Amino acid sequence: WLASVVKKTNALQPDLIAITGDLAEGSVAQFGMEVEPLRELIAPHGVFFVTGNHEYFHDLRGWLRLLDDFGIRVLRNERVRIEGEECSFDLAGVDDHDGGRIAEGHGPDLEKALKDRDPNRAVVLLAHQPRIMEEASRQGVGLVLSGHTHGGQIWPFSYLVYLQQPYVRGLKELGNTKLYLSSGTGFWGPPMRLGTTAEIALITLRTKPTTAASSP
Repeated sequence: WLASVVKKTNALQPDLIAITGDLAEGSVAQFGMEVEPLRELIAPHGVFFVTGNHEYFHDLRGWLRLLDDFGIRVLRNERVRIEGEECSFDLAGVDDHDGGRIAEGHGPDLEKALKDRDPNRAVVLLAHQPRIMEEASRQGVGLVLSGHTHGGQIWPFSYLVYLQQPYVRGLKELGNTKLYLSSGTGFWGPPMRLGTTAEIALITLRTKPTTAASSP
């Protein structure tokens, strides 16, 4: 299954790949071999990851070591500059919301991730849970990429998502900040979906067109 996801992702020829957490419900000893296909992800500007809550539930250090071995960069309350002929922006990533209560030295710190950044540069934020949207909007983030909800996974239980999160799936907007909340490619619990589908989201970033000055 994951090999198919990787093949489909690479076929899209993305410039950058972002994984917003929750690789598996278990430890590396249990599922390390299952995620081996992630080694084959290819993108000229890199493959990036932020922790989800399930990394903290199961063998956090093991997963972080494995991702590093795969060549996948884990962003932990930090950011990197993405530069190319057709792109220039900052990519930031924060720890999962639940990290602070589970692992010492973990937990989201958006202020740290954005510290001293150039406000004239666009910034994209990877954060597992969409509940960060309000803070991201206050901090001037242009785009947030999140997961966690599985798009609701099984209707009508999807309505329970709203007890914890502001959104369930799709493109949302708050002020000048946009959020894309992916339904993800897998599932949690029962291996099924009802009322939503799995997805690999292909997002194209474009510069905002400048408005020509009007003649006097």
